[in-house]
Amino acid sequence: MSKKPIRLAVVVGSTRKGRLGPTVAKWFIEQARTHGDLDIAVLDLAEAGLPAELSGPPKDGVYASPQVTAYAAEVAAADAFVVITPEYNRGYPAGLKLAIDSVYSEWHAKPVAFVSHGGYSGGLRAVEQLRQVFVELHAMTIRDSVSFPMANEQFSEGGKPRDAEGAAVAAKQMLNQLVWWAEALRTAREDRPYAF
Repeated sequence: MSKKPIRLAVVVGSTRKGRLGPTVAKWFIEQARTHGDLDIAVLDLAEAGLPAELSGPPKDGVYASPQVTAYAAEVAAADAFVVITPEYNRGYPAGLKLAIDSVYSEWHAKPVAFVSHGGYSGGLRAVEQLRQVFVELHAMTIRDSVSFPMANEQFSEGGKPRDAEGAAVAAKQMLNQLVWWAEALRTAREDRPYAF
């Protein structure tokens, strides 16, 4: 019997005009497709239509906004996440914080990995902050990440990293860890629903 594919949600965390996120996400998705048995969904926050304010917890499984209800269903269906985040002013984007906080239990007992981009730090300061947020949501963050310092200079006009080999190695290592945790946590959730 073959295993059910891991449902991987790739969250594109920036909503700004002229953002690099879709370029980074496109590259990463190509890496994920070569990794193996992954069912990949893209959650581009610029297209999610989430309201500018939190709507509160769901009532009978339905959120106040249909956009949040649809987004919550995508998060709930995922076994694992990769968050593509830039670093703005030493932190992560406000739209990403809103998207994370719009749902709660849907994140529980699932692994989260990061692909970051930014200036000299490559977005790693944003990732460190996001790790703290996801711990509060009972999610498991993956140790290894992929980072693109001076990101606007790291990608060719065709959307490929200039150090394609190094970036691919980092992505493979991160995906290996993510898939291991996704399988382990999915099995654990199936055996015994997560409760705290």
